[in-house]
Amino acid sequence: MSLNPRVVVVSRRSELDELLARHGTRGAAAFFLRERGRTLDDVTARHDALTAALTAVSAAIPADWRRGHVERADLPRFLFAPEDVVVAVGQDGLVANVAKYLDGQPVIGVDPEPGRNAGVLVRHTAAAVPALLRDRDGGSRRTMVTARLDDGQELHGLNEIYIGHSGHQSARYVLTTPDGRRERQSSSGVIVGTGTGATGWCASIARERATAPPMPGPDEAHLCWYVREAWPSPATGVSESAGLLRPGGHLEVASESERLVAFADGLESDALQLTWGQRITITVAARHLRLL
Repeated sequence: MSLNPRVVVVSRRSELDELLARHGTRGAAAFFLRERGRTLDDVTARHDALTAALTAVSAAIPADWRRGHVERADLPRFLFAPEDVVVAVGQDGLVANVAKYLDGQPVIGVDPEPGRNAGVLVRHTAAAVPALLRDRDGGSRRTMVTARLDDGQELHGLNEIYIGHSGHQSARYVLTTPDGRRERQSSSGVIVGTGTGATGWCASIARERATAPPMPGPDEAHLCWYVREAWPSPATGVSESAGLLRPGGHLEVASESERLVAFADGLESDALQLTWGQRITITVAARHLRLL
């Protein structure tokens, strides 16, 4: 006998919750905001909108279905099951944060504040959730990126993966491109992004690169990569600074620093660590995001 689906609601603490955790009272939080030209009313309104969306999503879950709730900060410790349906309530980045822990489970992105967020990944209001839960077999496939250390550890991302110094300082490494060219570099990191991530961090880099290849679309099965601020010196080069990475190909970074990191989609707390001599290989992921 198969289990009923489990709906896992993913959210992050509101700014009001974070302010109260830091300052203790609404009065202290209001003073903190007022000193910075802001008001507690705006923060409270956004908190209320998030609370209302979470309440509506909870009410939409059928009574005989199982349910769970996880905050963004706890995602690295949460175990998703194959039969889960994930509902991310928040900004677009929240879908990217949860995607790296999934493997084909359907994801519904709910925007608690339509008009404030871009709505690229959180495309629905809470009112649409009941119908989406009933008809959850479709959805679009979004390409993902995988980084694999030479010791077998893996990391997945929906938008992009960053490899470099944890403080975004100069990192030294040897870069091997998908067509086999090798170059020793010193830079503030390497970014490998998907078509979904082409509207974010990668887009800001590509705008400064007149010779960079066109970025992929969100449903295209290849990646783009960029070296940030490569430093020319007698020992390091700047020739290999951007390109495309197609299925079956790989980009390799061999560390020549004592400690480099690789993390996905801005979640720096869940990172791989590279020591001197370790290699990390980046490829198009075998898994994908299924976005309803």
